[in-house]
Amino acid sequence: MAGFRRWFRALLIVFLGMQVFLYTAEGQAERCALVLDASGPLTPAMAEYLDRGLAAAEQKACQVVVLQLDTPGGSIDLMSRMVQSIRSSAVPVVVYVSPRGAMAGSAGTVLTLAGHAAAMAPETAIGAASPVSMQGEMDEVLETKTKEIMKASIRSLAERRGYEAVALAEATVEDAAAVSSQEAYDIGLVDFIAEDLDDLFRQLDGFEVQMGTRTKTLEIAGAARETFNPSFIEQLLQTLTNPNIVFLLISVGVQALLIEISNPGGWVAGFIGVVCLALGGYGLGVLPVNWFGLIFLITAFVLFFLEVKAPTHGALAAAGIASFIAGSLILFNSPGTPAFQRVSLLLIIGMAVFTAAGFGVIISFALKAARRPASVGKEALPGKIGIVRTELNPEGMVLVAGELWSAVLEDRKTELDAGKQVQIVRVEGLHILVRPYKVEN
Repeated sequence: MAGFRRWFRALLIVFLGMQVFLYTAEGQAERCALVLDASGPLTPAMAEYLDRGLAAAEQKACQVVVLQLDTPGGSIDLMSRMVQSIRSSAVPVVVYVSPRGAMAGSAGTVLTLAGHAAAMAPETAIGAASPVSMQGEMDEVLETKTKEIMKASIRSLAERRGYEAVALAEATVEDAAAVSSQEAYDIGLVDFIAEDLDDLFRQLDGFEVQMGTRTKTLEIAGAARETFNPSFIEQLLQTLTNPNIVFLLISVGVQALLIEISNPGGWVAGFIGVVCLALGGYGLGVLPVNWFGLIFLITAFVLFFLEVKAPTHGALAAAGIASFIAGSLILFNSPGTPAFQRVSLLLIIGMAVFTAAGFGVIISFALKAARRPASVGKEALPGKIGIVRTELNPEGMVLVAGELWSAVLEDRKTELDAGKQVQIVRVEGLHILVRPYKVEN
């Protein structure tokens, strides 16, 4: 009986120890934090990255997600999608505008307020959230509607922060107001000013956030901090929304295809051209472009071709350069396009000159090749030297360019023995016309 009690006590101790271990492990699993980094304009790739990060945080049962934000803004559609992802997250999301010098501009303002908590690093800025049409100036009615919708959204996100914070949030939409991190903190638009992530996590510990209808206290002291990096594809797609890179890809792709067309058979140039145009096409589909500019770009390439075909001492080339510049500006830099989504003017001018010069070289080589006398086939026979195989009297057989031809002497009164040399005059149907070949001294 005593032995049974000892075994029972031992099993009880082991069981209680396992429960303590599992409880501790569960508590440690809850005390984890996932850090995301969203830098640059809002893009579909960034929205997908945020969705993946939030899903991973929920799967890992993290205590908090910190979204480090540095953006000049983006489209309203993408902003709305990302706001919905943040507000519907099962894990509290803290939006942290960092590092120093970063901004939460335009749509970034709304994203910051959408967080369950908001923080900014010193020397950062937030605001200027007035909507801008991607295709030009908005008419008065559309502008008013868009502003009112955004103001209603931003009021709902900022209402817990007090009257002054709501008024400032509305001013960022109505009057494009922008404030520094200290000004935003003083008025209650954000919850913290944090020097870095360590400082942010220290201030977040014990902070209460509103998760729908319930309040949750963040317990992140000693939380395991994990950085959630974007995938290679997401990084690539994010890079392809840089208007300067898209412009270069389109220009290089066209040049490469022209090289392939002018010198077919070498697949490398054609492959590079197709890849560049495909990648550039993705960027054009994301960026706010005015497709009317393509007409001027096509006109530019036609003018470059005509300059080589019928030289005008640079007149058509100059017109082509002007058309290329105008097309690029219309395509990428239309009125109303945000500054961060515009292509550098110096890059456009430099690429126009380079494209004109490259196109001229390519077409020149192609025309030279077209004018070069044929080296094979019937067209190449006139002028070549052959050997008489059977007596020409005046007809016979002649070996020329490795082939036997039925030959007729130009002077039908002449006769030539086998082994003599003849020069081909021309091809007439299925036989050749020849004359005796005389070696000049």
